Amino acid sequence: MPSDSTMVMSDGSYLMNEMACYLRADILKIILPDVPVVESNYQAQYSQYQLPLGELNLVELVIYLPTDMLPADIETLGRTAFNAVNIWRKTHISRSIDSQLRSIDVLVLDIQRQIDIDIDIDIDIDIEHDVDNKSCKKNPVQRLAHSFTDSDLVQGSIVDTSASIQPLQEFGWHDWHIHLNKLQTPCELWRFLHYSLGHSQQDNKDHITNSKNDIITGFLNVADFFTPAITIDNALIKYGLQNEPNSALIAMSLAQKTNSPTQQMYQQHMAQAAALWSQLSMQMLETVYKNPAAFKQKKSSEKSSEADFSHWQQQILDESLFSRHELIRTLYKHPKQAQQLQQQGYVVHQHSYECLGRHYVLIFYGQDAEGKHGKSAIRPNLAKIALDVAIRLPMAELHHVIVLGIDFIIEAEDTFMDIDLWIQPVNPMTQRERQLTKKVQQLQQNNQSNASENTEDNKKKADSNHLS
Repeated sequence: MPSDSTMVMSDGSYLMNEMACYLRADILKIILPDVPVVESNYQAQYSQYQLPLGELNLVELVIYLPTDMLPADIETLGRTAFNAVNIWRKTHISRSIDSQLRSIDVLVLDIQRQIDIDIDIDIDIDIEHDVDNKSCKKNPVQRLAHSFTDSDLVQGSIVDTSASIQPLQEFGWHDWHIHLNKLQTPCELWRFLHYSLGHSQQDNKDHITNSKNDIITGFLNVADFFTPAITIDNALIKYGLQNEPNSALIAMSLAQKTNSPTQQMYQQHMAQAAALWSQLSMQMLETVYKNPAAFKQKKSSEKSSEADFSHWQQQILDESLFSRHELIRTLYKHPKQAQQLQQQGYVVHQHSYECLGRHYVLIFYGQDAEGKHGKSAIRPNLAKIALDVAIRLPMAELHHVIVLGIDFIIEAEDTFMDIDLWIQPVNPMTQRERQLTKKVQQLQQNNQSNASENTEDNKKKADSNHLS
């Protein structure tokens, strides 16, 4: 277990903020068995997250070391802590047999050393931590940068070989936050943990040692990284919602498979887009939260209202790196559109590349406030637009339509986006039902069109007879 005395700080990933809406219950402070080395000088908490693709059971353990503990003792302590969490989870984390493959258990181990504040040491000090520890706030602490390899944990640890429960994955605080900053999205986090689990099992079998950073790099560069997006892209073509494959998806997946030099550039673009989507999502959701009437609430209790809002949050945060890239790319195409189009306003249909059942309607408000696509005309009708789109889409999988009303505001040399949000749940409907509904609508439109033409013809005949 390599370690050093450098203070490691997190820059606060957006993913940590997003994870809050996936919590299934309140965070639970826990007491671990068989941790005699540090006595009560630790804090542990358990969080259960229902992520889009599975259930994450997360134990965060902070251990405060005495100043004189030797590196060998710290390594032994790490294995002891790992065993203690392993024993605790078998007793306290309940799951059905069906959910075994859709749940992952993770330990994030944060080892800190107390510092004598009277000694002049040139290092950064971190007094606060996510896990509250009132007894240790009086003394500044130094977080150790450390990383357990899988072989470190195997040696001297109680290894669970039972096939009925997934092995416990362990990350140092530093590695965990690096991974969160690179992964950016909840669904990518889940896929990485599943990927990491497979590698750790193979490494233990072959006695190979890989660092955690090697694993995250391998995950981001794996050849089938874009497979989920490609599957949805093919389904969209099959449904007739697009005529040809997404050109950006083709370019990115090809660069991934051939290990092209452009691969790193694409990864940077996706990371930037993911961060921007997170920022915009938080802004939109904050606006909705301040106006509870804007989303469907159950009046029975405050908790049910919070659950409704959490469900809203999940719909726009359940997007992969590529899916967020496409949404942001659509938004930032607007300033390049023809001036006449920007003046009139227009609509763009975009689909989630993470979930086939989620569809986006991006309405770029016209600059003419009184126009057909002006903000004042469109904004009150977002819910109606969402329902209309839902009926017209011939997809049995459809479960949500998300409408974004986008207003580009130019002030001096700066450009801002003010986005109105409406998220419409869609009742389950078979593909046949949607197709029939669409045909009925088309017939109604044709009848209305024919009636309008007949009225016009009759008017012309009447005018002709009057002139004669």
